[in-house]
Amino acid sequence: MNYAALIPLFPLIGFVIVALFGKRLKNEKLVGGIASTAILASFVTAVTAFMGLAARPENDRTFLVKIYSWMSTGTFSVDIAYQIDQLSILFTLIITGIGFLIHVYSIGYMHGDKGFPRFFAYLNLFVFMMLNLVLASNFLLTFLGWEGVGLASYLLIGFWYDRKFDGTNITWTGDAAMKAFVVNRIGDFGVLLAMFMLFNTFGTLDYATINAQAPQVYAVGSTAVTIITLLLFLGCTGKSAQIPLGVWLPDAMAGPTPVSALIHAATMVTSGIFLIARTTVLFALSPTTM
Repeated sequence: MNYAALIPLFPLIGFVIVALFGKRLKNEKLVGGIASTAILASFVTAVTAFMGLAARPENDRTFLVKIYSWMSTGTFSVDIAYQIDQLSILFTLIITGIGFLIHVYSIGYMHGDKGFPRFFAYLNLFVFMMLNLVLASNFLLTFLGWEGVGLASYLLIGFWYDRKFDGTNITWTGDAAMKAFVVNRIGDFGVLLAMFMLFNTFGTLDYATINAQAPQVYAVGSTAVTIITLLLFLGCTGKSAQIPLGVWLPDAMAGPTPVSALIHAATMVTSGIFLIARTTVLFALSPTTM
């Protein structure tokens, strides 16, 4: 199952190639093909991982793939590691499967646009960050992907930064991108505070350790777990464009249509659902939040 580390690697390679050499290639189909092939490779690898999980017993469908030790100081350590299980592989199939189709559609949709290579570089970057978000084995790597998709969203919504947008209170597409970026930072601050509280309690940010120890550490309905889950939910509210932090979504239509399909409809807005599912043990301990 170690090959599963290739799933986020392919979009990263596609991003680097298109970003560095896209303009020099001077061939839209080649640029679009490289970007799309990178996502297709991830999808095929994800399908292979899915088949491998399905062939194993139900109680043995979790694999930890460690890439390297990211940081270590005192008792605190964080690895670049991916947790391959039923939840992460489901979201991975959605991201790469739908992402590939949208990449292919974008080749025709963006035909003739002067920023064609830049657009596909941003798309590959988004998929790379989204895959890190769902495959991460710890909160910190998830948060890196969480912020990464926020950056990619900002870049893609404001892709036509020199055009006006007939939004409700928005004049330029760049303003719409900034609105989405700022509103999402409100929710992200909640996730960051929750991470600090969890580390203060457990001494780690690994999902497996926190989920295993939480029922022994927190009493059902305790104030601490309620605050943590409400903070996490605040982040999910922003990322998944829910009331009251959903105000950025209508103006986000300033970006090209494939952006709305990939980010706002199919993948990024599911990241809030993913985070709640990944931390479902914590949420189950707080009837108030539920």
